Amino acid sequence: MKKFGSLLLAAALSVSLLAGCGSAASTQTTAESTVSETTAAESTAAAESTAETSTEEAASTQPQTETASETQTGTEGSDDVTVRVGGLKGPTTMGLVKLMDDAENGSAQNQYEFTMVTAADELTGLVANGSVDIALLPANVASVLYHKTEGKVTVIDINTLGVLYLVSGDTSIDSIAQLKGKTVYLPGKGTTPEYVLRYLISASGLSDTDVTLEFKSEAAEVASVLAEDPNAIGLLPQPFVTATLAQNDKLSAVVDLTKVWDSLQAEDSGSRLVTGVTIVNTDFLAAHKDAVDTFLSEHKASIAYTQEDPDGAAALIEKAGIVAKAAIAKKALPACNITYLDGQEMKDALNGYLSVLLEQNPQSVGGSLPDDAFYYIP
Repeated sequence: MKKFGSLLLAAALSVSLLAGCGSAASTQTTAESTVSETTAAESTAAAESTAETSTEEAASTQPQTETASETQTGTEGSDDVTVRVGGLKGPTTMGLVKLMDDAENGSAQNQYEFTMVTAADELTGLVANGSVDIALLPANVASVLYHKTEGKVTVIDINTLGVLYLVSGDTSIDSIAQLKGKTVYLPGKGTTPEYVLRYLISASGLSDTDVTLEFKSEAAEVASVLAEDPNAIGLLPQPFVTATLAQNDKLSAVVDLTKVWDSLQAEDSGSRLVTGVTIVNTDFLAAHKDAVDTFLSEHKASIAYTQEDPDGAAALIEKAGIVAKAAIAKKALPACNITYLDGQEMKDALNGYLSVLLEQNPQSVGGSLPDDAFYYIP
C-alpha cells in the first residue's frame, strides 16, 4: 500500500506542477508529464468549474474543495466500511447527485463519504494519499495511473461519454470535412480534445495541414475568441457550450464530435468517445467487493434518475454546487452524455477509445493499452 501511495503521489505531484500550464506543457517525454497534460483534459473536456461561474458571471464563488456529504449510516449495506468517493465539479459527477442526496438522507445502501474538487490533479492527489477509495476521473488518466501503479487501480464503469462540440456562428459548417482551410480554436495542447479532433480530421479525409489548430490555455479563452468573432470556430466541452451559447445568441453548436466519432467506428467495434470513468483502488475492491458492487448498482440508479427526471436532477446539481443555477443545469444535461456502462460493454467502449489515443500519442494512455486486469467485469 505504501508503494502504491508513493507511485500515485509522484503522478499527482507532476499533475499539480504542470496542469495549469496549458499549451506551454507541450513536451511529453515522461508518464508524469502525460498525467499532467491528460488531466488538464478533464478541465478542458468537462469544464469542471469554469462553465458554472461563467454562466452566472461569477455571481457565486464555489470553494476549491467541497464535501458533498458527511459519513452516513446506510441502510441494508453490504459492508460496514465507509466508501469514500471523489468526484469533479462537472458532468462526471452530475450523474452521482441522486446517490449523494440519498447518502445525505440516510437512504443509501452503503455508508458513503463524498468529496468534490475542481481539478483532476486535486482528485488524483486524494487517490494518492488514500483519502478516497473510488474516484471519477478522465478516461485516459485512469489508463496512465494503471500503468504507473502497476495495476493498483481498476476501472469499474464509464460515467460520461463525449462532451466536445464545435461552436460557431457560421452555420454552414456541419461536418469535420468542412473545416478544410479553416482555423479551429481549442483549449489545451497535448490533451484529449486535441487527440480526438486530430483523429476525426484524419478519419474525415483531411490532412494535418488542411486545418489550423490554434491553442488556448483554457476554454474561457476560446469563448472569448468566439465572443469577439462569432464566425470563428471553437472546440468547447459541456457544460461550457451551454454557458457560451446562453451569452451569445449568434453562436450555435454546429458539430457534435461524439456523433462524428460514432459514425466512423466499425459496426462491431463497440468503441465510444469516452470522457469520464470510475476507478477503484484495487486493494479496496479485493477487500470490499460487495460494497463496490453495491456502489455500482446505486451509481447506475443515480444516473438513471438524472436521465429520467431532469428537473429533480438539475435541482440536486445546483444543490451540490456543480452548476450555479438549476435552469442552466437542466439545459446542459441532454448534451453532457451522462451514461452508465459496465462489464464487457464498458471494456469494449473504453478499449476502443484508448486505442485511438494510443495511435495519436502513446504517452496519452501511459505508453500502451491496459491489459484485461484493468477492467472489472463481475
